[in-house]
Amino acid sequence: MKYSILCSDLDGTLLATKNNVTDFAIAQISRIAPYTKVILVSARMPAAMTYIQKRLCIEEQPIICYNGALVLDGDQVLSSTEIAAPLLQEIYDMALALKVKLGLYQLNNWFVEENTARVQKEIHHTQVTPVFQPTIETLAQWEYGQTGAHKLMLMGTKAGIDILYAQLTTRFASQLHIYRSNDTLIEVASKTISKLTAIQLLLNASESLEEVVAFGDNYNDLEMLQAVGCGVAVANARTEVKAIANYITLKNTEDGVAHFIKEHL
Repeated sequence: MKYSILCSDLDGTLLATKNNVTDFAIAQISRIAPYTKVILVSARMPAAMTYIQKRLCIEEQPIICYNGALVLDGDQVLSSTEIAAPLLQEIYDMALALKVKLGLYQLNNWFVEENTARVQKEIHHTQVTPVFQPTIETLAQWEYGQTGAHKLMLMGTKAGIDILYAQLTTRFASQLHIYRSNDTLIEVASKTISKLTAIQLLLNASESLEEVVAFGDNYNDLEMLQAVGCGVAVANARTEVKAIANYITLKNTEDGVAHFIKEHL
């Protein structure tokens, strides 16, 4: 296979553990890096991605953060799309009624109200520490500054998240991407962006999507895997993702991405 660009999701895909890549993955990416652009594409914030970039020795490449809402090339912002504060306030009111907590992300900042077990897991997985302050204060600051969130995470019980997911998809389907990460988490970003739109932004005039091989596991990877020259799902991917993939490799915990690179690239 001849592909000049490799794009990979992180959690559940390239990462064999919850927060790192293996030496085998580093070796395989290092082998192809001289002739292949390797771009990390994730729902994560920048600080939760750059340490992985450093481990892979691909710091000269851009990164796609927040499912495409923020695209960075080093310190340079190539694209930034936020959810406006008034819309966040409306979601906050809906979540508050169901006792669902918010995690708010903007650039390299993560805001939460309290240090819960869920937040502790996120700190461990991403190696990033949030700012602890009331959500209402964060939203007030953003409204005053006429800014907003690159990503919103909603954290609650399965029962609360079930109800809120139905409410959000009914109310905001035309405005927002609403992803069910798992039974107790919902991730939200602007409808105008995606991992695919960010990849397209990074292609130069002589490049096309046909030259891209991409790896993913979840619903927010579907569009990306369908559009590129070669879409690869890990074996632990959602059924819907595996159904549209060109190839299915090993599980993320078995270094599926690295094995595919070794065998095909």
